[in-house]
Amino acid sequence: MRRRSLLWGLGAGLTASGLGSGFSGRGAGVVAGSLGKGQLKTPPGASTWGASPRGRQPLGAPAPLRPGSRVLAIAPGTWWEDAAKEGLGLQQRFAAAGWSLEIPAATAGRWRWFSASDSERLKLLQRAWADPGIDAVVAVAGGWGSARMLEAGWQPGPRPLWLVGFSDVSALLLAQLAAGNGGGIHGGLQGDDAAWARLVALLRGERVAPLQGVGWRGGVVTGPLVVTNLTVATSLIGTRWWPPLAGCVLVLEDVGEEPYRVDRMLTQWRTAGVLEGVAGIGLGRFRWKQDDVQPGDLTMDEVLLERLGGLGVPLVAGLPVGHGQPNWALPLGRLGQLDGQRGSLAVV
Repeated sequence: MRRRSLLWGLGAGLTASGLGSGFSGRGAGVVAGSLGKGQLKTPPGASTWGASPRGRQPLGAPAPLRPGSRVLAIAPGTWWEDAAKEGLGLQQRFAAAGWSLEIPAATAGRWRWFSASDSERLKLLQRAWADPGIDAVVAVAGGWGSARMLEAGWQPGPRPLWLVGFSDVSALLLAQLAAGNGGGIHGGLQGDDAAWARLVALLRGERVAPLQGVGWRGGVVTGPLVVTNLTVATSLIGTRWWPPLAGCVLVLEDVGEEPYRVDRMLTQWRTAGVLEGVAGIGLGRFRWKQDDVQPGDLTMDEVLLERLGGLGVPLVAGLPVGHGQPNWALPLGRLGQLDGQRGSLAVV
């Protein structure tokens, strides 16, 4: 994921994997990777979250948002383009839901390619988790910089808090999950009314409809959802902010990465052993420009199936998740049911 992939990545001019690629995942002459499920080795990890489905401690969950809830806007990475116009529109959306959206100066500012200095952005994050009057935190920009907040010492703290974002903000979402806190939601704020209604429903603690994709490998599994950007998650492997994936339903997406780059990252995941014990895998949108793909190269779908299809777990592609529209929200840590035959993913 490149830093300026439109920040929240509507993906203009990009090619997408999944339905329209002409690859069904069956009979395409692609042989699953030779490294089988039993050969993956789990490295020692600093976090114990997700060590096993039975041994996992329940995640602390924030209370559903109610009328009058206060929501804090953050830009933990790259500066927020067109903050004045978009900020007003977002405040109106939140007001219609019965909530107030606060936009601090540090969120709408600009310092180099960040919204503010590391210390200013860190103070804003710390304030959010320390202030009992803040009920949710929403990221209004992505780009690059959230991982710098982890390095600077940000910790989610003991109080569960709603945290909404995706792309670069996946670093904070994964760190919160690794700390044992629920409340993370992988999703954006700039979608259409249907996408917004789904996010509102999750924040209110209501049920949401299943997502539909394309089944690549059959089987039905249930496990805690871990939803993330592939590039950002890859950068956290081996750190204390990595949530182990055993027993989980993993959902991946990315933007601006050619098939060979995705191949390289997934090879790292395999050789690092972090996919050991994963219950199932869902694939959201993978979008990239065609300027570095040569005739005869592997397609994106071929790379995804070859790297993930041999793990012996249900595999669903084409989920409406990630950069581009629609980007349906999914809650991290909540139980998800992945149906590889029907090609669906439901929050249960």
